[in-house]
Amino acid sequence: MNNIKKKITYSYVILSTISTILLCVLVFFLFRSNNQYYFLKRLEDRAKIVASIHFQKDPEKIKYYKQLKKNGLEELIQEEDFVLKVNSQNTFEYNTKLNLPNEFYTNVLKNGKESFEIDNKYYLGQIFTENGQKYIVIIAAVDRKGHLTTVYISRIMILGIAVFFIISLFLGRILAKKVIIPVSNIAKEVKRISASNLSRRLQNDGNTGEIADLTSTFNDMLDRLETSFEIQTNFINNASHELKTPITTIIAEAEIMLLKDREKEEYIASLENIYRQSSKLGSLTESLLKLTQTGYDGTKQVQNVIRMDDLLFEVKTDLDTFFPDNKVSIKLDVSAKDSNYLSIPCNKNLLELAINNIVANGVKYSDNKEVFVNLSATKDIIKIVISDIGIGIPSEDIPHLYEPFFRGKEASSKYIGYGLGLPLAMKIIRMHHGELQIQSEKNKGTIVTILFKKTNIKNSNLNS
Repeated sequence: MNNIKKKITYSYVILSTISTILLCVLVFFLFRSNNQYYFLKRLEDRAKIVASIHFQKDPEKIKYYKQLKKNGLEELIQEEDFVLKVNSQNTFEYNTKLNLPNEFYTNVLKNGKESFEIDNKYYLGQIFTENGQKYIVIIAAVDRKGHLTTVYISRIMILGIAVFFIISLFLGRILAKKVIIPVSNIAKEVKRISASNLSRRLQNDGNTGEIADLTSTFNDMLDRLETSFEIQTNFINNASHELKTPITTIIAEAEIMLLKDREKEEYIASLENIYRQSSKLGSLTESLLKLTQTGYDGTKQVQNVIRMDDLLFEVKTDLDTFFPDNKVSIKLDVSAKDSNYLSIPCNKNLLELAINNIVANGVKYSDNKEVFVNLSATKDIIKIVISDIGIGIPSEDIPHLYEPFFRGKEASSKYIGYGLGLPLAMKIIRMHHGELQIQSEKNKGTIVTILFKKTNIKNSNLNS
């Protein structure tokens, strides 16, 4: 956190100092330009008076203008005035005391007025006309007051920037501390949370905005972690129990048979029991392996491009083997022109297993009543709806359907199973970028909807 504090402090100081310097530079140039503007205005006033003195023939008026210039206007440092007669459009009487660039005279003749500054001395040239004769009146003076005030304000600004730098460093540290405190508190709280106390949550403490969002995000993550840990714990406990039962039965049966010699019929009965328990153990192990297999990267699993209608008919064929009297009916709600939309990239074996599990559940939990499978497709989506009129699922059990080994009370009491089929189907469908939706009502039946959105299917899979 100290590095972040330093970064915030330094960023604040740098940005504040740069902003202050830019503001001071702007103020300096505006102040200097304002000084120049008003000083040139004063030179213009003097140019008018000098022109009036030069043009006047009346001695009294000449005396009046000279007196006005001397007493009526503020004295200027090193003030000089020159009157140059213009002979033609581009020629004039030149004064050797003036060391001004040719551009100055050219602009005066062209524009009627021009100014020039060198070493803090200003020159103002202006055209005046008397009785058809043009004259260039040039007034020169040093703006000592403007120069001194400019130097003074420059020093004040430099000192102000230095003082503000120190203040901004102090304020930056306060700002960084204020910004970091909520994050530091969150970090401390998170460090206290471990696998043994995942029920703890971060306190908001009145925070708003991004800090509140961060706290909420951490709490949501902790909710998911706690749920995952609980599911993992339940999975291990249930898996251990389900695996232990047949193994214990097999060991006990073998021990009993080995205690003494038995009749042939007893050995046959014992072997049949061992076979049943071994088959149960093999089936359970296979289901667990398939459930684990779906945890791999989905892109590596996708190998085939198949038509969904063909896959459903293969599922029906398999069901006819295990449930010869099943009443599964498949309806294709797809027109001839849309039949091309039925293709999907997938791992055929896994996807067939997922759909087989769902349809088989419909057959099993409806006591072999009718199960309807409806397939529809557009250019954007493939939709499979599997509905039955079986025992249904209580509303309190629906949130737990995808937990391995979970079985409802009524289902576990009447039907054989391990609670792995639906979690396995959900993982396989998600692996293929699909969605699994379940609607059910107790004693009325269940509707399972499988959606495969084409926008979620990767082009690389389509090309494979």
